[in-house]
Amino acid sequence: MKQSNSWSASAGRRLAPVLSWVGTLAILSTLSAPSFSQAIPDYHLHPGDKVVVGVYDDPKLLPQEITVTPDGKISYPLVGELLVGGKTVEQVRLEMETRLRKYVSDPIATVMVTDVKGNVVYVIGQVNKPGAIIMNPTINVLQALSMVGGANPYAKLDGIIVIRSSSAGQRVLSFKYGAVSSGKDLAQNVQLESGDVVVVP
Repeated sequence: MKQSNSWSASAGRRLAPVLSWVGTLAILSTLSAPSFSQAIPDYHLHPGDKVVVGVYDDPKLLPQEITVTPDGKISYPLVGELLVGGKTVEQVRLEMETRLRKYVSDPIATVMVTDVKGNVVYVIGQVNKPGAIIMNPTINVLQALSMVGGANPYAKLDGIIVIRSSSAGQRVLSFKYGAVSSGKDLAQNVQLESGDVVVVP
């Protein structure tokens, strides 16, 4: 009987860190009320996104919910500051494991997207509800116009433009609503990227 109790106590001590890790992850996932419950494998992180980061079966490196900073970085114990903006979850996870191997034997890092508030585009001008749209994970121009309630009667629908910024500068993409809506030039109905500004004159 004593051996059974001793075994149970020993097993409990071994399981405690794992249960603590799983419990913390479950609590964080619940409290964050994720709008991105299913991670898209090729989704690229943006400033303002939220991720839960942890190291499996390590009681000293429990999961933490972290918001990606405006310069696209996160910070985590032993990993330090890590640039994640523009990277996929898998890329971030592998880079974390590489850094952690200096301190942890065979680390298993986990990275889970819980909110995509950094994946935003803006629709401004002659629309019914101008403002920011959170993409989950992406939308095209027509979908964006629909989400802001469409254009108002004063809009010049064939003069719509998409302003896109990148490290190389800004580009302007034309969008002629008449041509696209009639199916004549669907190439103009581009998939929007985070930070795009749709201007309806």
